[in-house]
Amino acid sequence: MSLHVKTFGTGPDLVLLHGWAMHSGIWSGVRDRLAQHFRLHLVDLPGHGSSPAFGSGTLQCVVDAVAEILPASCIVCGWSLGGQVAVELALRTPQRVRKLVLVSTTPCFVKREDWQWGMEVAMLQLFIKNFKRDYATTLNRFLTLQVSGSSDTAAVLAQLRASFSPESKPNEISLQAGLKILLLNDLRKKIERINQPVMLLHGENDVITNPAAARWMHQQLQNSELTMLPDCGHALFLSHPNQFIESLVRTV
Repeated sequence: MSLHVKTFGTGPDLVLLHGWAMHSGIWSGVRDRLAQHFRLHLVDLPGHGSSPAFGSGTLQCVVDAVAEILPASCIVCGWSLGGQVAVELALRTPQRVRKLVLVSTTPCFVKREDWQWGMEVAMLQLFIKNFKRDYATTLNRFLTLQVSGSSDTAAVLAQLRASFSPESKPNEISLQAGLKILLLNDLRKKIERINQPVMLLHGENDVITNPAAARWMHQQLQNSELTMLPDCGHALFLSHPNQFIESLVRTV
């Protein structure tokens, strides 16, 4: 099985990786303008959008699937969980991934003894439990968290909800696997091994991935640029599309 990928536009290859519970349609507000500068590859991760669910659902399984469809030389832009996939791709296929853009990304989603900038483990475990009990309500709560801190929450939330349809509903087993990735995965020791240039984009008011995590990665990375957007939550390419597009164009 292979992933569903939409490719269009002209220019350097740019691969866009969405976050947990989303699909490639989430980029619809910026894709046409990006396609004026890049050859876009809009990827549906396993069990999301039009991609079938397959494999074990671990982060490595997701990375394996994306690695199979990567262009020979590309910029990889990952949002949230997609950012963690992008980090692994940069380390595994450095000859293909020449630059990284990490959007609202953290190397470790949950708090640990030596990591204060994550979600409480008990909170994420409760989220997993509630998700199994009431998928629709829990997913709606997650969408609301994504827009928290944005200057125009109602408009951004409307864009998020508009991207969902019965056809794009994610596979629930894949969603549960994704939550386990968020719970268990820790990329902190791998960050400093990234040799490619990295652009970090983060909202100052992000309540899902702490802005301090982006600042920490900026300090660890060998070659990085950090842009913090004020009055901005987790879905910054929806709330601040102009800044997002301008930042990506600068990577060329």
